[in-house]
Amino acid sequence: MAGKIVAVCVAPAKGIPKEDVGEGLLVEEEGLEGDAHRGFAHRQVSLLNAEDIARAREKMPSLGPGSFAENLTVEGFDLGQLKVGDRITVGDALLEVSQIGKECHTRCAIHHATGDCIMPRQGVFCRVRRGGWVRRNDLVDRAHGAGPGEAPA
Repeated sequence: MAGKIVAVCVAPAKGIPKEDVGEGLLVEEEGLEGDAHRGFAHRQVSLLNAEDIARAREKMPSLGPGSFAENLTVEGFDLGQLKVGDRITVGDALLEVSQIGKECHTRCAIHHATGDCIMPRQGVFCRVRRGGWVRRNDLVDRAHGAGPGEAPA
């Protein structure tokens, strides 16, 4: 089932929350234009479910899109169903899942305030296989016929 983008977030430096800018250009094999994490190896773009952020907000009401340093906040599409190698369409772009979760080497401010951080478990990282614009309310869905090693549809 398709979902939608509810936020497109960037930050000029690493280690700070990202700001929802509403739209952005995903650059092939680089990431989101204007974001400090652009070009970071296989973790070019990060995604997180809005529903997971809403649950975390119960402990820390100030949390919102970009608080976990994700680039794309997604609603109505279960990112938890994805595996490494799966491809998804986001707006005009094609993304390939490259990593699920991440290791946090230091405890962030969110972890200190709430005792937990969802990004290490629920964050999805992707490579940009086909660049393009992504905007708030764009559809997010599985890329049919574009599995690992196959040409995008």
